[in-house]
Amino acid sequence: MREAVRPGRGRALAGLLIVGLGTTIVPLDTSVNIAFPDITSDFAIPIADIQWVVIFYVLTYTSLLLAFGKLGDLFGHKRIFMTGLAVSTVAFALCAMAPAYHWLLLARFFQGIGASLVLSCGPALATALLPEERRARALGAYTMMFGIAAAAGPSLGGMMVQTWGWEAVFWFRAPISLAALAALPWLRPDQARKRSGSFDLLGAVLLAVGLGALLLALNQLQVDVVRGLMIAGLGLIATFAFVLRDVRAQDPIIPFAPFRRLDFTMLNIFNSLVMFVGFAPLLLVPYYLVRLTDFSLAVSGLILATSPLGQAVAGPIVGWLLSLRPWASRLALLGAVLVGTATIGIGAWGAASSIWSMLVPMFLQGVGLGLFQVCILDVVTGRLDVQDRGVAGSLAQVSRTIGVVLGATGLSLIFAHLSQGADFLPAFQSTFSYAGVGLLLCLAVTLLRPRLWFNAA
Repeated sequence: MREAVRPGRGRALAGLLIVGLGTTIVPLDTSVNIAFPDITSDFAIPIADIQWVVIFYVLTYTSLLLAFGKLGDLFGHKRIFMTGLAVSTVAFALCAMAPAYHWLLLARFFQGIGASLVLSCGPALATALLPEERRARALGAYTMMFGIAAAAGPSLGGMMVQTWGWEAVFWFRAPISLAALAALPWLRPDQARKRSGSFDLLGAVLLAVGLGALLLALNQLQVDVVRGLMIAGLGLIATFAFVLRDVRAQDPIIPFAPFRRLDFTMLNIFNSLVMFVGFAPLLLVPYYLVRLTDFSLAVSGLILATSPLGQAVAGPIVGWLLSLRPWASRLALLGAVLVGTATIGIGAWGAASSIWSMLVPMFLQGVGLGLFQVCILDVVTGRLDVQDRGVAGSLAQVSRTIGVVLGATGLSLIFAHLSQGADFLPAFQSTFSYAGVGLLLCLAVTLLRPRLWFNAA
């Protein structure tokens, strides 16, 4: 096994910028949402069918993350990351040139593969650039760049769709991929040590089918209960078969030993719960801004960008704090409390709320999300072996995305139920209040065993 020499400070910072640049192509996908009306019109499809542009992409990259993370641990994180950038570049071109809607969906599938390759090894590459005691700072910087890109996506998308059409939301990311791809060969080291062993292809297939089917079932249950249950059954069978195979494997895809510690398992569960609640502004605040305010599109975009900006601000700060004190679990608790409290604050918006009463809770929710995301990445990468950094980063991303998908489904159902026979504003307020209070109640239950938060790194 090869021991790599870590780069100097300046070279490490430049390396973080390169990894961050390559990673931005994923959160910049928020620009695609702005293009939905134009895509719908151009391909003459029903509005309901636009959901498949999201489903093909999200299900693909979520279901493949852990398998690609394992490949990165075996064959090199930089190699997998660069492959992801190359696949993404081709996928962006295919999306922009799609002659029909079904071709666009196929291209989004390939884009999901590229995104999964990039996300699976991005955190591992970032942490390899700094000494282990500064791991949290690398993860904080990584989270900051992710948040900046997510905040910029809608504004960039709006300008590009207005100027060049919907195809531009794909074209503009191709040069970013190519720039990072051109700079990555300069990046040293790839990783300190590569894991020896073999790749369990059948296990990876079972895992991908299980995760993909379970996430698809959440969507289909809203349309056809029987079909949704059948897909969920397939997902459960595949997931159960994967677990049976993985626990007996000599080279498992997911090391299950850390899950024997309750605090580790709880943090991963709360990663999904926090993202479930954290998705509420992206889902419902745009409708609030359109229906109850007279803000311009630019101001509305600024309000929506406040939450990811909060994540970007929190990332490097919490990374610095964690490099001084091993308080990941405590800071994760603080982040979750901030998310729950700020969500309740958003639920307090009225018909004539000031812009500051909107910006403050949105920003605080973003800070809470940033706190939690850096902490969960730090805990997972710290608990798993250094040779499993690809799987570790992927695990945090998977639990995060599961929360987002659950939020898109669950919050939509809650809002639809509350809006029956009621005006928009009361349903909006109640949805946010229930989500925020629910998260805080879950946290309160865990505090019956405070060691889960206060006696763990």
